[in-house]
This record gives sequence, structure tokens and C-alpha cells, in this order.
Amino acid sequence: MTTLNPELPHLHFRKRGIDLKKLHWPVVLGIAAMHFGCLLAPFYFSWSALALTLFLIWLTGGLGVTLCYHRLLTHRSFKTPKWFEYLLTCIACLAWQGGPVNWVGTHRIHHRFSDHELDPHSPRHGFAWAHVWWCMHKRPQGQRPAAAAGDLLRDPVLRWINKYFWVPQALLVPVLFFAGEAASSLGLQTSGLSWVIWGVCVRTTFVYHGTWFVNSASHTWGYRNYETRDHSTNLWWVALLSFGEGWHNNHHAHQRSAAHGLRWYEIDLTYLTIRLLACVGLARDVVLPRPEQMP
Repeated sequence: MTTLNPELPHLHFRKRGIDLKKLHWPVVLGIAAMHFGCLLAPFYFSWSALALTLFLIWLTGGLGVTLCYHRLLTHRSFKTPKWFEYLLTCIACLAWQGGPVNWVGTHRIHHRFSDHELDPHSPRHGFAWAHVWWCMHKRPQGQRPAAAAGDLLRDPVLRWINKYFWVPQALLVPVLFFAGEAASSLGLQTSGLSWVIWGVCVRTTFVYHGTWFVNSASHTWGYRNYETRDHSTNLWWVALLSFGEGWHNNHHAHQRSAAHGLRWYEIDLTYLTIRLLACVGLARDVVLPRPEQMP
């Protein structure tokens, strides 16, 4: 099992930590608020809230971040009708990981400079930096993500969604509160606060860390099917948390591939979803590695 690429030097990479002068305070406070809400979760537990949370994790993390932000918008691994692309993008905004332009641009920069000095979130600058500190800073490496996502900016609808990316999450809070109260009035053992704390705070925090572990853990531990020019690895438990994103070495070797799990045991729920969408006419031109490129 290979964990690091020996071709990459391990010297001269300064560890990065929190720089109070460069913190992006709205992001810091938003992340802190979600984690604080998780501390209240045990006091507002209900089975319906748990079921709601699991569904929203799949909706916002699986369909939103993984399928839409990553495989569709960033790498164009498949095509879909524009109305469906816009719907998926709004769902992705519910994950509260920024608008599509910033997310896509940052990820493209990551691929361009993966595990080198200009990588926005390489563990070579520290595991904590790669996992969370990087996203709390304003342009941590000085890059402009929008410059790497010009194709999205040329689309007026995506540009509008990017500007108001915070709105879907803000609207979801009162919707869940009143829906939870209605469910309680019908005899369900729950409450509006239960649905908000679990459906927003717990769900958002879970998806945060599922995404962040791809940046940190999947560049630190695991095995490699391909000798890529970075430290990307395949890590099964990250794949479980992130709907297939943990097969990260496969992804770095074939960046446009809609499938990240390339061996029979590398289960990739997002690719299975793309195949289902293709069956109903919502996905076409699905990109896959050629047979001779498979591990």
C-alpha cells in the first residue's frame, strides 16, 4: 500500500495555521454556528429529525456537492439539461460551501497545483490546514478562484445563483421549523427546533467534514492505483462519507471521469446515480476511462 508519491520532495513546505488578519469572518462564524448547533443536537433528538438529516445529507452532499459542484460543474464529466443543472446547483448551495464559482474555481486550482506550494489545501502545509483552516481565510494562497471558473461566470443564471448562494439555506431554516411544528401537532414526537438543529446544523457539519476529509485524509492515508504527480490516495471510509469522492487517486489520474471507483470493490454511489440519471434521460455524454486505462 503506497501512501505518498516518492517523486515529490517533502522539504521546504511551511506549516500553515490561523492568520487572524486574513480570516474571512462570515465563513468562520457560519462554520462555528453549525458546530455549536451540533452541541445542542442530543437535547433535541427525534427519529424523524434523524431520518430527515440522512435524506438531506444525500441530497446536499451527494447530489449537490459531489455530483453537481464536483463532477458536473468542475470537471464536466457528463452533460445534463440546463434546467436540471440549475436545480442541482441550487441544491448544492444548501451545503453552505460557497457559491458554485468559488467552489469550482478553488477545486480547479487544487488540481493545477495539487500538493505543491500553490495548492489551496494540501496536507503538506499541515493536516488541519488542509482539512479546515484553509477555507476560513480570504484567498489563502493569493489565487482568484473566479479566474479559474470563467465558463460559469459566462452563464447569467449560474452567476445569479452564485451571488445569492446563501439564500437556499436561509429559506430552509423556517421551512424545517414550521414543518417540524406541523409534524408535532399531528402527533409525531418531534419539534421545529429538532428538525432545524438536525436538518441544518448536524447535516451541514457532516457534509462539511465529508468534503474536507477528501482534501486532508485522501492526500495522507490510503492506497494508490496510479502514480500521479501528487499525494492523492484512495481511502474507503472517505468514499463512504463523501458518496465516492474518497477514491481520490483514481480521480486525480482521470479527472474528467464520471466514475471515481474503478475497481469492483470501489463503490461509488455518485457514479451509480449518474448512471440512473442517464437511464431517465437526465445525463448524457458520460466520460469514462478507456479500458486500457483501468487499474
